[in-house]
Amino acid sequence: MSNQHVAVVGGGVIGLSVAWRAAAAGHRVTVVDPAPGRGASWVAGGMLAPVTEAWPGEEESLALGEESLKRWPAFAQALAQDGVDPGLSTAGTLVVAFDRADADQLDIVAGYLRSVGREVEQVTGRRLRSLEPGLGAVRSGLLVPGDLGVDNRKLLRSLEAAALRRGAEFTGDAARAVEPGRVRTAHCEVRCDVVVIAAGAHSARLHPLLARGVRPLKGEILRLRARRTSLPPPTRTVRAVVEGRPVYLVPRADGELVLGATQYEAGFDETVSARGVRELLEGAERIFPSIDEYELVETAAGLRAASTDTLPFIGDLGDGVLAATGHHRNGLLMAPVTADAVVAWLAGEKPPAEALAADPARLGTGGV
Repeated sequence: MSNQHVAVVGGGVIGLSVAWRAAAAGHRVTVVDPAPGRGASWVAGGMLAPVTEAWPGEEESLALGEESLKRWPAFAQALAQDGVDPGLSTAGTLVVAFDRADADQLDIVAGYLRSVGREVEQVTGRRLRSLEPGLGAVRSGLLVPGDLGVDNRKLLRSLEAAALRRGAEFTGDAARAVEPGRVRTAHCEVRCDVVVIAAGAHSARLHPLLARGVRPLKGEILRLRARRTSLPPPTRTVRAVVEGRPVYLVPRADGELVLGATQYEAGFDETVSARGVRELLEGAERIFPSIDEYELVETAAGLRAASTDTLPFIGDLGDGVLAATGHHRNGLLMAPVTADAVVAWLAGEKPPAEALAADPARLGTGGV
């Protein structure tokens, strides 16, 4: 149905994407968030990489991510028309291994991807250094040209501008409770026809089913800038495994380099730890030695909305409440397919087939 009043709880990349698409579809939209465009989305790396995120046993996440990746070019083009260019990159990804054990892990990933019909090219360390001369003594790697990337901060600013242009309203307040037909905050009550819970790691406190499936997972990032005496950043995203620990280096068009990603259980703690900074810099220096000459311009931490089975929760929670949360590492990647699924439900239509596996009904059946 059109012209429903939709309250979107959460103004990260998922909430803003849903708000923009729903408003563009003719719904009245209110976004409930005290600081839209911030949170975990603000400190993300911006990788749109379902293949290089893949792991055995996560086939449904891979299928959902690949479907969303297909939708990204049209999503970015429409967003550029309604907001500003979000900076979509088609440079692809290199996945590199530092030592023999790391190379063995990449062999497992490559074998798994081939078993499910995805092709990646395994390359030597010499070939990797020919593609990215700043790389150090890496052993081997994978070349994944199909992965995309986006400047997460440009994306968030563009989504907020596009949602406003389409008529969405923003409360500037935090949700304290979600009930059928209303969202309560400290200062007001938003009455609506449908509530969409897209509050990331905080979604768990807003619905009893989500409390069983969503938890915060802390991650830290660094932003660095090359100096005149150092090598420039890589031309494409470089993901690495260094002695079992993942690290990624994501170049930005403005010359900055985003470095992540620690990942550990820390509740709702968003402070940056000395250990996290040290691990990131040590791992990155082994892969890209020139980084030790870079200027460190920002440290930050965010809380991913982790689900207990790596799939997000997208769909009906009952009583006019929809879920769009629990995207773990893939919120930016899955924003287009999530928004399209929510808009389909609002219209009484079938969502994309790949989104059906993310039905939150599995929380009530012992499936998670």
